[in-house]
Amino acid sequence: MTKPRVKNFHVAVKEWNDRVIFLRKLVEGGTSRSYGIQVARLAGIPEGVIERAKEVLSNLEQGEFTEGGVPKLALSRKKKLAWEARQRTLFQSAPDPIRRALREIDPNRLTPLDALNLLSELKNRLASENE
Repeated sequence: MTKPRVKNFHVAVKEWNDRVIFLRKLVEGGTSRSYGIQVARLAGIPEGVIERAKEVLSNLEQGEFTEGGVPKLALSRKKKLAWEARQRTLFQSAPDPIRRALREIDPNRLTPLDALNLLSELKNRLASENE
């Protein structure tokens, strides 16, 4: 069932060096491509995930399927295991030694001077980690 007053529009884009530039112009009709990978890159998804998405997309575009009709995912067993390990940690943060140090502090047992010294030490550690 069509809706006579509903129209399809898309944002005009320009492709350049495997990147997409959104031109901030609405154009009537559908787009000829999906820009999900480029949008994911703009959203800050890690580059390893972007590269994997390109592999899967390439398989799908080339019609690479298993005998059962399932898309092949362009990975050897070794690569697949490495990918799965990365995938599990995609949104997990690494242990943070500064957070751990803060958890171990009992502020009720610190003198004001000890508290200032500890704060300075933690700030210096944080600065050295970000270099």
